[in-house]
Amino acid sequence: MSVAAGNVPSGPGSWAQRAWGVGAFCVQLDSFALNPALPVVRAELPGNAAAAPWVVSGYLLAAGALMPLAGRLADLYGRRRVLALGAALFGVGSALCGLAPSLSFLVAARVVQGAGGALIMPAGLALLTNAGPPERAQRATGRALGLAGLATVCGPFLGGTLAQSASWRAVFWLTVPLAGVTVWCARQADESRDAAAAGQPLDVTGAVTGTGALVCLARGLEHAAGVGWLVGAVLVGGLFVRAERRAPAPLVDLALFRNLPYVTLTAAGAVANAATVALLYVLPWTLQQGHGWPVLAAGAAFLAPAMALAVGGPVAGRVRSGAAVAVMAVCLAVAGGALWATGVVAGAPGLLVTSTGAAAALGVAGGLALTGTQAVVRRERAGEASGLTKSVLTMTAGLGLGFALTGAGAGPAPSATAGASGGGLPSLVVPAVGCVVGAGLTVMVAGWGWFRRRRRRRCGGGG
Repeated sequence: MSVAAGNVPSGPGSWAQRAWGVGAFCVQLDSFALNPALPVVRAELPGNAAAAPWVVSGYLLAAGALMPLAGRLADLYGRRRVLALGAALFGVGSALCGLAPSLSFLVAARVVQGAGGALIMPAGLALLTNAGPPERAQRATGRALGLAGLATVCGPFLGGTLAQSASWRAVFWLTVPLAGVTVWCARQADESRDAAAAGQPLDVTGAVTGTGALVCLARGLEHAAGVGWLVGAVLVGGLFVRAERRAPAPLVDLALFRNLPYVTLTAAGAVANAATVALLYVLPWTLQQGHGWPVLAAGAAFLAPAMALAVGGPVAGRVRSGAAVAVMAVCLAVAGGALWATGVVAGAPGLLVTSTGAAAALGVAGGLALTGTQAVVRRERAGEASGLTKSVLTMTAGLGLGFALTGAGAGPAPSATAGASGGGLPSLVVPAVGCVVGAGLTVMVAGWGWFRRRRRRRCGGGG
């Protein structure tokens, strides 16, 4: 049964919010928790060491490439149903990861996990968007994003701690019961779907070409020499656009790309996501390698920027949809300045202060990329829009990871003079500039949209 917007017992304790909050927590936790434990995994499991990076890449690739398809499936066949299916698949994948006897088996299980995560994220977001009046649903989404944000920032520290004190397998066994909770909560929520799409078939051609284009794009972004993959992404993407133009019920309505606020918020959110991933990886590394802090001390100090990032979701949920673009521009500008400052400050205290400021701004920007886009699209196709946005954000995580790896190679070496010579995050200067450029582009696009609307109104009024 589809829920009417004005007659929903939705609130802070709604089942939709609980289901997506816990599900998103699982997905974000396993996106980041295993990275610090990769050396332990590679040493313990038999198999080709070259497969080790695919433990992370396979997960992100499956999740990012399948999200547009998952979002449309949710609109067509029921958001609650797809969310529950995704959580069950994620739980099975987690159990298989915990039992993995070899690296190749672990990679395959991680792909299963990624597919489950691809179903969870857009379906849950669309379910929550349609679970009540827009303002209430937006605030509930922000609170759920806060829970997911805790997993994002605590994941690396938790993964490293479990790998050292217990086993890397404990990371996966932790998410199995959480996936079960997600399934149970989802089954208590009211179902919703795109009623106008009843009886429409799935756009299989669009699903195949769209997923293929995203796979090629992700592979191209992962490697500096991935020009062939990028060319493939352009070619397959062209086939996707052609298929969508001809499809009676397209996987992605191309009119979505003419929705200026949606495109602006998604693009700006991609910039913020890349900078966030870079910050999450490089800051703990710099505290340990550049300032000589032990792992536990660096983890404890990282709680300040971690909490600032997590609070961004609830704050974003309270931003009016009409102000989302302007607030996003301000957040990116603040984050850009704070990230630039991390490269020039002296000493760990200054580094933590500037990083906390950057994390707070990036947290709000990341939340707005989801709450804001859902507020400016048709609610009946919320799954389609959220799937596309989440796919873009997941793909840009690879760019942020590239910044992080560059920082790990170019950051300051541990020495007695590290603090005196700066000891900041020089590797984050590049994404800082990206944030500032992204903020400028956001303001330009928003300003142009405002100018066009004002001009259209004048012409319509005879003036």
